[in-house]
Amino acid sequence: MELHSRLIQTRPHNSTAQSAAQSAAQRRMMTDSALGLVCTRSFPAVVGTADMMLKSAGVTLVGYEKIGSGYCTAIVRGKTADVRLAVEEGAKTAEQFGQLVSKMVLPRPLPNLEVIFPIGTHLAQMQQEQRGYSRLSNQSLGLLETRGFPALVGAADAMLKAADVQLAGYEKIGDGLCTAVIRGSVANVAVAVEAGMFEAERIGEFSAVMVIPRPLEDLEHTLPVAECWLEKVEPLPILMPKRRQREKEHLLALPELEKTPLRLQQSQQESLELEIPQEETVEEEVQRQPSPRENPDYLD
Repeated sequence: MELHSRLIQTRPHNSTAQSAAQSAAQRRMMTDSALGLVCTRSFPAVVGTADMMLKSAGVTLVGYEKIGSGYCTAIVRGKTADVRLAVEEGAKTAEQFGQLVSKMVLPRPLPNLEVIFPIGTHLAQMQQEQRGYSRLSNQSLGLLETRGFPALVGAADAMLKAADVQLAGYEKIGDGLCTAVIRGSVANVAVAVEAGMFEAERIGEFSAVMVIPRPLEDLEHTLPVAECWLEKVEPLPILMPKRRQREKEHLLALPELEKTPLRLQQSQQESLELEIPQEETVEEEVQRQPSPRENPDYLD
């Protein structure tokens, strides 16, 4: 009884210790995490900014937020020191393009922000699982931005005819700005982008261009890709025996049989008939035997 009471008393203590450890881990994650945002007014510029932030520090790219009129914001998460370094390097890249609008580092964001704004890393993972994976990954990336859709179509046609590249998709960010995304080797992408620039200037207005030789995996997940290049992950087969659906049993109509006496009854009758004569013979023998008085050898 004493041992049982001691065990009962120690259980609440273990549960409280586990809950305290979990809350401490959550507080540690909240204190270590930070949020970084860099806003530009060009899609190639924001992609180049995100690439520089990923390669300069250990941060995770959550995605882009496009609010119209060409304004695009790259969102990264990580430790406070890494996020500060990544934002500074990304802002320098955006200034080189002349497209930097604003930048911000927010340490210890509250959970309420993640519920309302698209700044959580789990959102990027869910989006990637639903979208699938591109067959054009692990190739160089080229982006060409124009103002107006006719210039974009003409530039894309010129890029495809100038070098061995593939058109992966396109992106619209408002204010008439649209971007064509091509994939291929570094040399082919550079040649194709140069040909597309001249064609875009001839047709309409050329805005910006970007070539990234080795894009990282986090950057791959945020790029626009047409559905024809996507491969959805199929779940692994479950190695369990499948239950076969039993077919409905159909009742077979049996032919009608003629009523005939059973052989068992016949055999019983024959045995009875055989037993009756044996009883009669015994009685006859008894009758045939002479009585003692009729026997002459009988002595008084």
